[in-house]
Amino acid sequence: MIDLSFPGLLGSIAGIIVAAIIYYLSIGVLERAMRTRAWTAEHDEGDVSFEMVRRIVFTVDLLAFAALGYWLGSQFDK
Repeated sequence: MIDLSFPGLLGSIAGIIVAAIIYYLSIGVLERAMRTRAWTAEHDEGDVSFEMVRRIVFTVDLLAFAALGYWLGSQFDK
């Protein structure tokens, strides 16, 4: 059986909230940097690749902070 701790689950929820805040604050900066780099209106694949970058950043951010939050929360269970 999987041993899940309640403080760990609360920590993972807090980690998800932190991940959403960091994603929201950092994606605007990332988008401006990518658009000013060398992309012009003639590059249609630029929009597609930026959407892929957004998804990758969101996924990594969410998984990392949820795992870190669960680990930190489970430290209070002992």
